[in-house]
Formats: sequence, C-alpha cells, structure tokens
Amino acid sequence: MWLILAFLSAITAAGVAIFAKMGLKNIDSTFATTVRSLIMAGFLVLTSLFLGKFNSTNFHSLSAREWWFIFLAGISGALSWLFYFMALKVGLATRVVVIDRLSLVFVVLLAAVFLGEALSWRVALGALLMVGGAIIISLK
Repeated sequence: MWLILAFLSAITAAGVAIFAKMGLKNIDSTFATTVRSLIMAGFLVLTSLFLGKFNSTNFHSLSAREWWFIFLAGISGALSWLFYFMALKVGLATRVVVIDRLSLVFVVLLAAVFLGEALSWRVALGALLMVGGAIIISLK
C-alpha cells in the first residue's frame, strides 16, 4: 500500500510544479505560496472532518515533543514552499523540480544520522545517481 501512496504522491507533486509555474506568471511567489497554503489548509481540514480525524482526542493525544516536531515540520515545509515558488517564478520547471527533489538525498543522509536508518551501498549509490542526474539535467 505504501508504494501506491508514494506513486500517487509523486504524480500529484508533478501537478504542483506544472500548475504553480502556470499560475506564477503575473503574481508574487510569496503571495502565491500563501494562497496555496490556505487552499491546502482548507482542503485538509475538510478531509480530516470528513474522515473523522479532526477531533479533540487527536489533539490531546500528542505529547509536547510530538507537537514540537510537527511544528518544526510545518516551518520546514513553509520555507521549502517559499523557496520552491520563488525558484519556479524565475527558473525552468524541469530544472527547479530536479534540484528540489535533491531533498531525497538530504533525507537519506539525515535519516541515517537522526533516525538510525540504514545507509546501505544501494541507498548510497541511488543517492549519488540522483545527484548525478540533477547535475546533468540542470546543466545548460
């Protein structure tokens, strides 16, 4: 199931790049990111309500540590979107997205350091190939 969800995430993320690039022609990237975030927040609140996930039990079950990490994830996500939209505004979508997806390489490294996830030779080779691919695509 995780594989299907991951592919759906990749497909919909591609839509973000294309639709954002099309929508950024005549507006400020920070404003566009803010509007996108509000739309996402509304959509997610409605989805959570529909699925019965938006309730006080879920809020009260989180520890202070979990709240802190969710807060940090939110700030990281907001900064990522701001930088992403700024880059899309002035750069080619294919180049911006490829560089943005180097986040995968950073996840591999940070997951090994902070989460104790294995950094096998296959994972390391895959990360190096991603870096190589990003360099090739981003060259003029």
